[in-house]
Amino acid sequence: MNWFIKVLKQYADFNGRARRKEYWMFTLFSSLISYAIQGIYYATEMEPFNYLNMAFSIAILIPSLAVSVRRLHDVNKSGWFLLLYLLPIVGWIWLLILLCKNGEEGPNQYGSDPKNPTDELDEIGTAQA
Repeated sequence: MNWFIKVLKQYADFNGRARRKEYWMFTLFSSLISYAIQGIYYATEMEPFNYLNMAFSIAILIPSLAVSVRRLHDVNKSGWFLLLYLLPIVGWIWLLILLCKNGEEGPNQYGSDPKNPTDELDEIGTAQA
């Protein structure tokens, strides 16, 4: 749950890098919350739960995009690679592979390694020895 809250605290931060664990834990918890609300709606057939689920989905849209972009930065890809989602099947598979791939070790052009934040970049974006 801490990973979910961490992403929400970085609500619209598209800079930096996100570990696989951060991305997938956010995805897991947001899916579980959405399915729970939807399950309550189907069980009770009370319309406010349907609206609550839509509001939740809208509320986590920007954090979802932000953590996805940071995840792509961790594998040294631009956030524009999210547009692969627009390519049916091939784009979805390619994007899934990128999101599952282990992040690049050490700093890259998008920031320091989230697994080892002691490595820092100098002014021109290269790792300091």
